[in-house]
Amino acid sequence: MRNFYIAGIISFFIAYYPVWKSLLTTWSSSDENSHGFFIIPLCCYIIWQKKSILANIPKKPSLWGLILIVISLVIYLFSSFAGIATLSSLSLLPLFAGIMIYLYGYLIFKELLFPFFLLLFMIPVPAQIYSTLTVPLQLFVSKISVGMASLIGVPIYREGNVIHLPQRTLEVVQACSGLRSMTALLTLSIVFGYFTLKSSLLRIILFFAGVPAAIIVNICRVSLMVLVFYHFDFDLTKGTIHTIFGLAIFILALIIIFMIKGVLERWDK
Repeated sequence: MRNFYIAGIISFFIAYYPVWKSLLTTWSSSDENSHGFFIIPLCCYIIWQKKSILANIPKKPSLWGLILIVISLVIYLFSSFAGIATLSSLSLLPLFAGIMIYLYGYLIFKELLFPFFLLLFMIPVPAQIYSTLTVPLQLFVSKISVGMASLIGVPIYREGNVIHLPQRTLEVVQACSGLRSMTALLTLSIVFGYFTLKSSLLRIILFFAGVPAAIIVNICRVSLMVLVFYHFDFDLTKGTIHTIFGLAIFILALIIIFMIKGVLERWDK
């Protein structure tokens, strides 16, 4: 039986080598997906924490797991031949679920549902969805930022995502839309909620709080860039200062998440 497991693991990694290679390349080459490196170790840690609970759950292997494994492999083969990278990566999730149900049963899988769901965040957002969401967010952030600057007397006007000041023109690029930081914030929110809150409803609320937090801090980011350049003629969009400024904005988003979590704790029973 041990040899069977070892052969199965080796076969799995050989078959899914293109998927793992693609994921590792994406995680290492893009800031918005770099959190993918931490997902699998984090899931393993959560499973290890539950070892005493899992030991007391009766193991009831189910053939439904085998059916799910076959379906996952069919999806993987189809997506590989069709060149759909995201679907190939997504096929990992039902495959893992099928293996767990086939070997240990539905009750074990139910107890490990959260780490299985967390695996979803290691898969990059498809480029089509990213492009579709980025433009509306760029326009929204631009509109609100210009409105805030004009309210405090800055002579400014907007054309789409291009902001015009007397001294120069600024463009709200994709990085300032909030979508890049939103993925990381959603991941941190759901993990933070899992370890600090008991209510499933409050965990869900904290998870979705990452969306407005990312948008709010990027509005602050663009507004501060406009104000600093207008009043002090200092450009925050270039060089090392831009990196430091971006990090400070992300920390601000984390502070907002912490504050929301503090409020939610009052209702956590």
